[in-house]
Amino acid sequence: MRLMSALVSGLLFGTGIAVSGMINPAKVLNFFDLAGTWDPSLIFVMGGGLLVALVGYRVIFATTKQPLFDGSFHLPSAKSIDLPLLGGAAVFGIGWGLSGFCPGGSIPALGLGLLLGDGRAFIFVAAMLAGLAAAKWFRQRSVV
Repeated sequence: MRLMSALVSGLLFGTGIAVSGMINPAKVLNFFDLAGTWDPSLIFVMGGGLLVALVGYRVIFATTKQPLFDGSFHLPSAKSIDLPLLGGAAVFGIGWGLSGFCPGGSIPALGLGLLLGDGRAFIFVAAMLAGLAAAKWFRQRSVV
C-alpha cells in the first residue's frame, strides 16, 4: 500500500503539473518576462498548491499521529539558513530561469518529450542528476 500511495500521489502531482501547463518551459519562462510576454498563471498554480498544502497539513496534523502507510511523518528538521541551502536555492533558481524546467515539472515533461520528440526535458533531467551527484560528492567530502 505504501508504494501504491506514492504512485497515486506522483500521478496526481504530474497530472496537475501537466494540466496547468507547467511542463511547458515557454509558459514558465513567460512568467519571468515581466517586460514582455508576462504570463501570471504560475502565481495561481503556486498559490493553489500552497493553499492545498496549508489546509492539508493543518487537517492531517490535527487529526492523526502518523501517516496511514508509514510509522512516522518525515519532515525537515533543519531550521538554519546556511551556505548549502543558499547555494542550492541559487542554483535551483538559475536553472529554472534559464531552462523553464523545475524538478517537479521536468519528470512529467519527459513523457511529453517522448511523444513530441523533444529532448529538452531529457537534457534538463540529466543535468539535474549530475548536479545532485556533484552536491552529494561535495557534501561527503565536507567541502560545502
